Amino acid sequence: MIESTSLSASPDQAQKKQRVVVQLMKHKKEVGVPSNELVSRNATAGQKEQSTSEVRKDYVCTSAGRPEKTEVVKSVVTHQDASGNCELHLPVSSNCSAMESSEDSEEDLYRDAEEIEREKILRSEISFSEYKVSVAPEIDIMEYCRKEWRGNTPVAKRMRKGYEEVAQKFASIRRVRGDNYCALRATLFQALSQATQLPSWLQSEDFTMLPENLLSRYDWIKQWQLKEKLGRKMGEISDEIKECLILLRKKWKDISEIEDPIEKQDACDKLFKNEEEEYSLYEALKFLMLNTAIRLYNDDKNGRSVPVFSWLLFARDTSSNPCQLMQNHLNHIGHSGGLEQVEMFLLAYALQYTIQVYRLYKYSTDEFITLYPNDPEEDWPVVTLITEDDRHYNIPVRMCQETML
Repeated sequence: MIESTSLSASPDQAQKKQRVVVQLMKHKKEVGVPSNELVSRNATAGQKEQSTSEVRKDYVCTSAGRPEKTEVVKSVVTHQDASGNCELHLPVSSNCSAMESSEDSEEDLYRDAEEIEREKILRSEISFSEYKVSVAPEIDIMEYCRKEWRGNTPVAKRMRKGYEEVAQKFASIRRVRGDNYCALRATLFQALSQATQLPSWLQSEDFTMLPENLLSRYDWIKQWQLKEKLGRKMGEISDEIKECLILLRKKWKDISEIEDPIEKQDACDKLFKNEEEEYSLYEALKFLMLNTAIRLYNDDKNGRSVPVFSWLLFARDTSSNPCQLMQNHLNHIGHSGGLEQVEMFLLAYALQYTIQVYRLYKYSTDEFITLYPNDPEEDWPVVTLITEDDRHYNIPVRMCQETML
């Protein structure tokens, strides 16, 4: 599994960490101060940014893939310069225009927003119901863009420009079902569809013993919410998570051994049509994220070097330790919420994959293409996703070979 660099914490590192946490606490009171969100791969070294927090109306994707308001505090992390100076940023509320309807036209002047939204939800539900798959068949990326963003508002124009940029490298797009698993679903689908070998961490002999080993050390893991069912005994939780991990390794191995790209895609499509297996895989991913968080937390407590994002992960009031992270965040993924930005970093570290995201509403800024993590390991494979709002993710395709940064 994930091993953090075993280096003793220097005085400079300790000061940096203290500065990070103090700054976060200080800015919790400064609600509404504008800030940038994440450092992309093109961010200028040493650039100074403000840090802020804001409790706001956020959105999570409903089963139809559309936004639904919910009160959350969104957290992200920024790494400022090569010397290690860093600041933490809690992004302010996204302009609601980022969620503007694709039906912007003259007739929209006579329909309210709710009516337009209901029509789009119905259309999305019909589409996924027709294909009975969590990842819809591919469609030409510019055809999809023209269908979804037909208006002349500034947001629609920005989205079209963003899609035009993506279309220079990817020919098609596959829509992902938005049931709060969309970040896990899109990432895993891309990883499997491009995989040519079994990752080393999946080959570990003690991989399937992970639930038993962790439960023997951390009694609170028995509160893990598995497939929306509570009240299991510790042994039952361990056995069920173990089955999920075994399934993940088996499916990854089977698909990576398929050489023909068409057959590989067919195998992925078949897997993501099997609801029971698909959601078991997400439980495995969430548990791997918990394991990674525990390792990072312990490494930090023992004075070892840890990625900058982990400081923010455990600086939140709702996740000051791995137990709270599980109870208040991981247990809710797929049920009442999706992945927050800082948890995209955690997912990347758990899989040892670089997640490259085209953030369309950030077109023409340095944050248009964002990497999780923003300083990835050279030997980590890369998967690419598309988002219009940092909440729902789709998949660009027709550039399918597994690549390295």
